Amino acid sequence: MPRVPYVPGFAKADAQGSSPKAAGRALREHVPRAEQAALTIAAGRPDAVAAVEQSNAGRLPDLTPIRVGRMAASPFAFLRGSAGLMAYDLTGSPVTGIGAQICGDAHAANFGLYGDARGQLVIDLNDFDETLYGPWEWDVKRLATSMALAGREAGAGEDACRKAAQDAAGAYRRTMRLLAKLPVTEAWNAIADEALVSHADAKDLVGTLERVADKARKNTSARFAAKATEEAPDGGRRFVDAQPVLRRVPDAEAAAVVASLAGYLETLPEDRLPLMARHAVHDVAFRVVGTGSVGLRSYVVLLLDHRGEPLVLQVKEARASVLVPFVAKVGFPVPPVAHEGRRVVLGQRRMQVVSDILLGWTTVHDVAASDGGATSDSGRQGGIAFQVRQFRNRKGSVDPAQLSGDQMDDYARMTGALLARAHAHSADPRLLAGYCGKNEELDEAIAKFAVSYADRTEADHAELATAVKNGRIPAETGV
Repeated sequence: MPRVPYVPGFAKADAQGSSPKAAGRALREHVPRAEQAALTIAAGRPDAVAAVEQSNAGRLPDLTPIRVGRMAASPFAFLRGSAGLMAYDLTGSPVTGIGAQICGDAHAANFGLYGDARGQLVIDLNDFDETLYGPWEWDVKRLATSMALAGREAGAGEDACRKAAQDAAGAYRRTMRLLAKLPVTEAWNAIADEALVSHADAKDLVGTLERVADKARKNTSARFAAKATEEAPDGGRRFVDAQPVLRRVPDAEAAAVVASLAGYLETLPEDRLPLMARHAVHDVAFRVVGTGSVGLRSYVVLLLDHRGEPLVLQVKEARASVLVPFVAKVGFPVPPVAHEGRRVVLGQRRMQVVSDILLGWTTVHDVAASDGGATSDSGRQGGIAFQVRQFRNRKGSVDPAQLSGDQMDDYARMTGALLARAHAHSADPRLLAGYCGKNEELDEAIAKFAVSYADRTEADHAELATAVKNGRIPAETGV
């Protein structure tokens, strides 16, 4: 009989003898690791053009040609904009049933550098628009596929592309095994960024990371504001049109965004409020961002302190994760979401070791009428959901499609390790390590899947490119 009662939310005191690792090993009987190589395309799959058109629904129609143009640039770019289509395809693949907070869009370009609260640079996953609770395998397979496609775009041979995909999966597996052996509090913050290169054996990437870090340190609100704003008649500053990427907005639209910031402040920890109170709001502009996000409402808000130093916030529309129907189809619970911006922010905090100190969410009212009346999945009578974060917070990223062969392997191992660390915050690493195992059977299976799905993506991209050429779907290139 235990001396103290069980407290809900904690592990049971008598659970020390249980073995999550053994439970993970037992799952191999139901889902053999070699079966993770399978790619089964479900019946009724939309063609690539129809899938892009469906994903454009609810976006601002004048911007969807930019999105199509960016996706048509290469197969890797197509993958970046088609998380929903890949999720559709993954429903035919085996899943162990082990759930984690997943990124939902864990391709190789969604990792990067950013500044922590002290201005130091950290590297981690950095895009969470599609995050939700789901199958851990889906993130790993998307990362591995993206490495194969990035390698092909870089001109690497097929063996090198397969190896990069296998290295991403292998680093994920080995890192999960490492985390499973550590005390929980050490595992939670393991693989400190200064040790990441050594852990992932990514020495060939050091020079590239140093160059990206040098650029990231200069990628600040102050630098963006210096280029994107001008002195206003009242002595402050205001944004300058740079169409089609940056444009000033009508007064009513700007007022709606500014009014939402009061709700945003309520989502911040109380100790952040004095920081925000020392800044005044000066201007709002619309700014096109990303590939998959093009066509969603996305604003930059210019704040100035008493010295005129800028702080720029990004207020970005948050829609339901495109993975929702597919995660439900493979048996994972999908609880109702009260606010999509909150979902994104909480998912980000669950996966990152260090997050933006100004992450929050808000609801913007009356913006649909002021920006032309377009609606979206997140548009309701109660307003439109947005996430809020710092813009240009010393952000930097590696373009995986520009890496040499040795660097590509290093980058694959580094991102695989980071993904394992992110998943281990919500899934027991002992359970995952038990399934993943010691040998390379899972790595090889994931690599085989990645190559097959890279072929599928190339075919999808070719369909889209042909449709653009034939005028079936409008596209604006070079933007």
